[in-house]
Amino acid sequence: MKVRIGVAVGGALAPPVDELGELIDGLERLRFDSIWLPETLVAGTFDPMVGLGYAAARASRLKLGMHLIVPGKNPLGLARAMAELDQLSGGRLLTTAVLGLDLPAERAAQGRPTGDRGRELEAVLAVMRRLWAGETVTEEVAGTSLLEASLPVLPRQQPLEIWLGGGSEAALRRVGRIGDGWLPGVVGLEQAVAQRAVIDDEAAAHGREISREHFGMNIAYSFDPIPPEVLAPVAARAKGVDPAWLVPVGRAALRDRIAAWVEAGFTKFVVRPAVAPTDWRAELERLADAVVDLQT
Repeated sequence: MKVRIGVAVGGALAPPVDELGELIDGLERLRFDSIWLPETLVAGTFDPMVGLGYAAARASRLKLGMHLIVPGKNPLGLARAMAELDQLSGGRLLTTAVLGLDLPAERAAQGRPTGDRGRELEAVLAVMRRLWAGETVTEEVAGTSLLEASLPVLPRQQPLEIWLGGGSEAALRRVGRIGDGWLPGVVGLEQAVAQRAVIDDEAAAHGREISREHFGMNIAYSFDPIPPEVLAPVAARAKGVDPAWLVPVGRAALRDRIAAWVEAGFTKFVVRPAVAPTDWRAELERLADAVVDLQT
């Protein structure tokens, strides 16, 4: 099993624009597996396509991960942009497709204040995969009319994998039906193992099997005590799990937490500071010392 560790940068954690290059350089130099940029529309963060395009040109090895909002997007435009980014980066693109934050301002900006975003995500992904396979598509998808639509450039990776997140019953079954992997967050170990079984059962029911290498976890951490106001939202979402377990504090706790997830069969990790660092360079040095050697 290949253990890989990437670092998420975005939202309130995002550094100033003129520091992104130094952060990318640090991730590459310190041998992290990937950089991850989450997409939000109202909260301040880097647009993942722009930020990862910059990272693709600046770093030669670092993989390029994004938590990408799919509902509300033009499937042809999104498929083309992703295919071109994957080609230009030499096949380094990693993607977790998301519904978008369930907040009124975000949903309004997304153009989907109401409606079934999960169903739209599935419809858009189905069309994008056909386009990435070289097909010509002529139909209407999620309000977008496609007339003899095809791509001038196909992804370097064939297939270009799309992982999913979420822990609701609908989200888990969606992973089993159409996902290439699962990357959730804010979930306890025993709960995640039980949820993985739901995914596996749904996949088997549809004649599919998701690789054991394709189960991961988003992990927030801190090297210093966490302010109560930062931990409170985690506690509200924890559903009976000790938030202190979900957000390890200190080098030893972070290593122990990753080791516990690996023992349970989860091997791909996206870690992020629970509190925005004042010095990203120093933060990456401490984080690399704590976890990079856990990669296999």
